[in-house]
Amino acid sequence: MGKGHVGDPGFYLFGMGDRPKMLYRSGRLLDAMTRQTIARLPVRSERIMPAEYRVEWTATDGSSGAIFEDDSGVWLRHGPDLRPLAQSSLSLPRFEASPHAATLRVLHHELLINIVAGRPLPSLFVYPRPWLRDGAMVAMALERTGNAPLLADWIGSLRDPFDRNNAGHREPDNLGQTLYLVSLASSAAHPVVEAVLAAAEGVRRGDHIAGITDGQEHPVYQTKWLKFGLAALKLDDPFDIPEIADPYSSLFWMACRDRHVPAGRFDRRRRRRYPYLAWAEAHFHRDAPPMELLGAGYPMTWESSASEADYPAMAWVSQDLAGRRTCMPHSWHAAEAFLYLIEAD
Repeated sequence: MGKGHVGDPGFYLFGMGDRPKMLYRSGRLLDAMTRQTIARLPVRSERIMPAEYRVEWTATDGSSGAIFEDDSGVWLRHGPDLRPLAQSSLSLPRFEASPHAATLRVLHHELLINIVAGRPLPSLFVYPRPWLRDGAMVAMALERTGNAPLLADWIGSLRDPFDRNNAGHREPDNLGQTLYLVSLASSAAHPVVEAVLAAAEGVRRGDHIAGITDGQEHPVYQTKWLKFGLAALKLDDPFDIPEIADPYSSLFWMACRDRHVPAGRFDRRRRRRYPYLAWAEAHFHRDAPPMELLGAGYPMTWESSASEADYPAMAWVSQDLAGRRTCMPHSWHAAEAFLYLIEAD
């Protein structure tokens, strides 16, 4: 993992998008959700190729084999025998025009691997429920590759404009995130839209909204998201962004860049623990992409010491990661890095 962080934990995940999740490690292929063994492989040596969605091995008898994933499924080959482990259609561009092509393929994989039962989870091992903020950023990235329809059923099921995942708070940025998500799969007639508009009035303060997000009020960030969501659905917008310092203002790079009062930068500890903050901040300020905040191996993305993550659930994958209160991969981190590299290209 990136400079000064956890090393490569030595596993690889298969099952992007709507496919079953599988974990490969040291000759064993496991169901990543139930931990049941799918296959035991006679591996003498192996080569994990994250940017090719592939693991190759030499068997103890000298024969060769591979598990690989492509736009039509997940496949197991041993010698001349080839069998499908999962089949569905996905768009898996290779980004060949980009100098970051291999990195973009891995980040795209880490976005798609965290979609479980049609829901975009922050990290499939330690978060059982989707978060609207992470989900909106994942959807924004997948819209670039034609894979946003994977989330259509989840978006269609939304009824509460708040996910209430963060210490139970009704975080106001969820309102704009919900509207944006609806714009990708439905229309202003979606039943959650009326609930969002009513909730916005409940957190309104003059011409903006405010409330608790990540333990503090971030009215600039929250109002920017709301305006973005209203615009996405072409709804009336009576709100205005307050001209006050808000450290989360620089997380919102998608629009309203000119409405920003400087409030300092994220410190080193927060950048290391929550690298999506650093990637979004760099995107906003047009800094160089912080490539040091991507893992050198696989997975590339992580989050550490988050208040709502179930890190002990990571232990069966990696005792080291669980002990460091770190989950890998992480979808918001993947989305921010992917979107900045795509735009930088």
